[in-house]
Amino acid sequence: MTYKNFPMVPRVMFGRGSFNQINDVLAPKRKNINAPFVFLIDDAFKGNPWLTSRIQLAYDDKIIFIPTKVEPKTEQVDALVEDIIVQSKERPSGVIGIGGGTTLDMAKAVAVMLTNSGEAKDYQGWDLVKNPAIYHIGIPTISGTGAEVSRTTVLTGPEKKLGINSDYTPFDQVILDSELTKDVPKNQWFYTGMDCYIHCVESLTGTYLNEFSKSYGEKAFELCKQIFLDDTLSKTDAQEKLMMASWHGGMSIAYSQVGVAHALSYGLAFLLGVKHGIGNCIVFNHLEEFYPEGVALFKKMKEKHEIELPEGICANLSEDEFNTMIKVALGLEPLWENALGKNWKTIATPEKLRSLYEKM
Repeated sequence: MTYKNFPMVPRVMFGRGSFNQINDVLAPKRKNINAPFVFLIDDAFKGNPWLTSRIQLAYDDKIIFIPTKVEPKTEQVDALVEDIIVQSKERPSGVIGIGGGTTLDMAKAVAVMLTNSGEAKDYQGWDLVKNPAIYHIGIPTISGTGAEVSRTTVLTGPEKKLGINSDYTPFDQVILDSELTKDVPKNQWFYTGMDCYIHCVESLTGTYLNEFSKSYGEKAFELCKQIFLDDTLSKTDAQEKLMMASWHGGMSIAYSQVGVAHALSYGLAFLLGVKHGIGNCIVFNHLEEFYPEGVALFKKMKEKHEIELPEGICANLSEDEFNTMIKVALGLEPLWENALGKNWKTIATPEKLRSLYEKM
């Protein structure tokens, strides 16, 4: 048997207000005055000096605001990389992603593509990256995706939605400052938090489960129950706990995998552009057959927080459109094997997936 030898984020700073030390963290990493730091920041913070004023730009450093209303695309990565190369005298000293899963995934992808030739779509898959990425930092401003800790950067390409999964993808440094999550809208907080919860359910019930994944998954699962069901938590405590649930949830799938909800959600995202968090919620809401206890608890949380999920999003799709979603979802073979075992193809048939999509 060959054991996976996954990398982990080597440096982590945790604590409310820790973002204020960003300049101290970056100073020793600057290569020279011609090698800028590039800050990719969620465009929700555009015109918000509360965050940007704490970043000390020097020399040719630049801030680029990343639109996050749609899922990150391979062509966006390619365009960003080209702009950075054209505008910089030398390869950047580092890339800093500040935002939610979309922005963090963009930062990881750009850091990888600055040192690897070709297009981002060429690297969608597992272990296709040949050269180490440039130095890159992740600073989440919303908690749940686990993007800050994972070895993947989820991208929608011309043919599929699939991550760049590699040993060079994880961040070199992460700063976990829960204060940065204080203004997240309620619905977004729920959808992204449920991404973490669904990570845990899929990891803990999967055939790939092992004690490494289990220890992280169980902790994240318990934190999610506290955050979404315990009325006694202060807002600050809930923010800190969700930040750590996200971290542990991301770690729980590092040595296992996600499952049915994520596979089907990728199909929705590819065809309809449904964002990852809400997509997982829409799908998971119909998966009692696969995750009976997990879905029951999800519905309890949804009801408690008065969350209304979109319905009928697949109502008017053509045969070709259904087939496109099914093809994307079935292409994620490790997810299905984790969820259903080696004989998953006898259960997850195109007809079965069609019937599930028709419910959404």
